[in-house]
Amino acid sequence: MKYLPVNDALFTFNRKNFVSRLKPNSIAIFHSNDEYPRNGDQNFIFKQNPDFFYLSGIDQEQSVLVLYPDCPNHQYREVLFLRQTSELIAVWEGHKYTKDEARAASGIQSIFWLTEYDTILHTIINYADNVYINTNENDRYSHTVPYRDMREYEKLRQRYPLHNYHRSALVLRDLRVVKSDIEIELTRKACEITRDGFIRVLKFVKPGVAEYEIEAEVIHEFIKQRATGHAYNPIIASGKNANVLHYVENNQVCNDGDVILFDWAAEYANYNADMSRSIPVNGRYTNRQRDVYNAVLRVMKASIQMIVAGTVWNDYHDEVGKIMTGELIGLGLLDKHDVAKQDPKAPLYKKYFMHGTSHHLGLDVHDFASRYKPFEVGNILTCEPGIYIPEEGLGIRLENNILITKDGNVDLMSDIPIEAEHIEEIMNS
Repeated sequence: MKYLPVNDALFTFNRKNFVSRLKPNSIAIFHSNDEYPRNGDQNFIFKQNPDFFYLSGIDQEQSVLVLYPDCPNHQYREVLFLRQTSELIAVWEGHKYTKDEARAASGIQSIFWLTEYDTILHTIINYADNVYINTNENDRYSHTVPYRDMREYEKLRQRYPLHNYHRSALVLRDLRVVKSDIEIELTRKACEITRDGFIRVLKFVKPGVAEYEIEAEVIHEFIKQRATGHAYNPIIASGKNANVLHYVENNQVCNDGDVILFDWAAEYANYNADMSRSIPVNGRYTNRQRDVYNAVLRVMKASIQMIVAGTVWNDYHDEVGKIMTGELIGLGLLDKHDVAKQDPKAPLYKKYFMHGTSHHLGLDVHDFASRYKPFEVGNILTCEPGIYIPEEGLGIRLENNILITKDGNVDLMSDIPIEAEHIEEIMNS
């Protein structure tokens, strides 16, 4: 891992909270992510299962976590199983956790090699009444690949058919969404690296540069500061490309007079930032570009004021839609008489602003959380309004990351330039 060691108190705290919500006499089993084949004998770069990392702090493949707080054998109440290294693995793949290193990273004292997993599990699982299985229940995810947790669940059901099986996701959905102090600091670090990448790019962009050259500048800054890399596939969309919401080709030349829409951010210690900005290629917005830009910025500022504890998801987005509608009327994109007659189920503003304003942020960029639970203290949400005008070859999106505290909210990206004048000043300095 490139990032510096994370305080193991985070993972000890997370495990304590998790097991406190289990039914009596329950065992919970978590697996690290699969190593996904890329081509031939190559795998994609390994990315840890966020739930596994949340509870263990272990960032390595072929690992298993077993939590059994009522286990009659105290040694097996928290157990971590790791792939045993060898001289051959060390030569070909590099260093793997030692048992002492895994104890330091996770705070778990009982560490065994993976070859002992089946034997140890069999000696304790028959004393448990309930088995909690981890499943991916992010409602943005469509299950098409039989991932490790589900494959191992099928094996358990065949071997231990009379146990009561339960979903860990119901517990984790409530826990992961509320960030602890350490998680907030890791997210701040990701935001700080993202800020430095953005300022670097502001000083680099000029007419004639290619989108992929900008991408290279971004990843240079990220890796230099120990980020794992991009939090998600970076969007560097100049001109008309900005009207493709998930444009990731990044292969066009940036032309004088166009605006570039950026949507990229750093990942640090598996925690993510998520930023969007829209800048003029030549360092100066036209009057029209500035008007659209400032309209989006006003919607953003108004939306941020509503990201507080107690806000209800659907009500929030409805209010943002009303604010956006007023701005679109002011820009001449909507007619107020047409708006007065619109179908409330298909509001006209969605022609120019078709995506949601916010999502939860954390170990997943679209973090695991309930759409139906009011916002809480400790939530981190994005705020990302946009206006997209294909007929003008113009798309503007702005996005910051907002932490909810008991005293209101805190913009974790408040030091990233966002006012049009500030962006022009840096680009022309």
